[in-house]
Parts: sequence; structure tokens; C-alpha cells
Amino acid sequence: MTLLLKNKIHRCRPLLGTFVEITAVGDSREKTNSAINAAFVEIERIERLMSFHDVQSEISYLNRFAKQKPVRVSQETYAVLKCSQELYELSNGVFDIAVASHLMDCDRLPRHEFFREVEPLCGKTCDIDLMLDQRVRFAKSLCIDLGGIAKGLAVDKAMKVLQDHGVESGLVNAGGDMRCFGDDEYPVYVRHPLTMGQLVALPSLKNMALATTANSYEESRDVVQNCAQVNGRTGEFLRRPFSISVCAKTCMIADALTKIVLALESESIKLLSQLEASAFIIYPDNRMVSLEGECRKE
Repeated sequence: MTLLLKNKIHRCRPLLGTFVEITAVGDSREKTNSAINAAFVEIERIERLMSFHDVQSEISYLNRFAKQKPVRVSQETYAVLKCSQELYELSNGVFDIAVASHLMDCDRLPRHEFFREVEPLCGKTCDIDLMLDQRVRFAKSLCIDLGGIAKGLAVDKAMKVLQDHGVESGLVNAGGDMRCFGDDEYPVYVRHPLTMGQLVALPSLKNMALATTANSYEESRDVVQNCAQVNGRTGEFLRRPFSISVCAKTCMIADALTKIVLALESESIKLLSQLEASAFIIYPDNRMVSLEGECRKE
């Protein structure tokens, strides 16, 4: 009888404005390392395509030229824009990637030089025209930021790379946006929204994705610090002193849904059900509310 020893490898790199951790298990250490390297390369590629901060990214090119002419984009960017439009409709405008202009006005995002000579940015996600052949045009002057959804896509793409390289099981964790596959279950702990250093346990993750959004709450001043979440319907910053975690089939969907649940709380139950997702809200008083029950497993 031959006992096959599995190689479990864990590596971490600074990417996507956070630290990305990849854990992978396979028969060959060399092949598993190669898979992890390829997954990091894929994350870097997605970041170059969709970074608002990078003036050479596809998003910056869209923000600069899509009002003037159709712009052809990558399959990945087109897919994220399509998903963003669907979520905009399902949430009645709460999830809106066109809030970037508001974030620039409040110094949450940099104002690139090419924004200084454009007309007022008043468009919404519904004003993005997704044309044939992956071409995109803005029907109104607007500015988009994919910071609320693209990190989830990067996690999904990295996981696909691991699978394509024959990895048996793995976990990709980008600062709280995570997805895993295989036979292993992964424990999940999220930070308490108020108490520094306190962790709250969520159900273990297996063959699913999870994303977490939390505002930094300062009890002594009774304020939320550095909030960058905006309700696209009202234009108001979501200064909610609690933590939202969403479990879904893909990390892209989970990532976007955290912002919707942050805005709507229990009113988001119908949308969570439609997308086969569930959510956990952790309040400063230690209450944890579960919406749509435990995470569904495939």
C-alpha cells in the first residue's frame, strides 16, 4: 500500500490594496507552487485592468473616452460591467459603480487630470451601454469605480487558475474576500466592528465564497471613520457601525452584495434569496443577525 503525502503550501503577497493569501494542496510541491504563482499573476492582471488608481487601466480608459466613442474592453471587464448593471437593477440603484464622482469629490478617490476638463459627471450605471463585441459607451457623462466588485472577481479568477493547474483544494483570501474549493473546510473569523482585537466566528467555508465589508467605528467619538461605501440610490455614505459578511457561489457576487446589505439590512433578504446567497450582520453590541440562514454549499 502506497501512502500519498499531499503538499499544502501557503503564500502571501501585497495586491489589490491588501494582502492576498493563497493556500493550495496537491500531490506535487513543484506543480502546486507553479499553480500559486500563476494565480498571483492572474490577480495582478485583473488589478491592471480594473484599477481606478492606475491611469493606464481599462477603467481609466473608459472614464476618459467612453462618453466620446465606443471603447472595446477585455472579456473580464465587460463581464464585471454586465454584472454591475444587473445588481444595479436588482437593488433599485443601491449598488451603483458610477458613485466614483462622489468619492472623488470627498477625496476618497484621486481626481485624475483627465477629469478636470469634462462636463459634470451625473450618469448612473444604467447609462452604461454594453454593445456587441465587448464595446462600451457611456450615454451620459459619468465615472465608474469597480472597487466594490472587482476584488471578488480577482479571487474567482485566481481560484479558477488553481483548479486548471490540477490543485486538489485551495483557498484564495484577499483581505476578507475569499473563495475555496475541494474537500477542506476553512474556519472563518471576522473582526468585531467595535472592539479592537476581538474576532467573531462565522460558519466554516467549503466550496463557497465569502466577502466582508466593515466600517471602522470609534466609540469614544461615536463616529465611523474613513467610510467609502455609498448608497447609489441616495448618494449618502453608509456610515453604519457594523460588519457585513455575505456567502455566495462566487466572490464577485458576494463582494458586491456586502454593499447592498450594508445599505438595506433586512430589506435585502429577497435579493439574497434570488442570488442564492446569505448574509451575517455583526453589530457593536455583539448581536449577530443571519439573513437567509447558513451559507449554502454546492
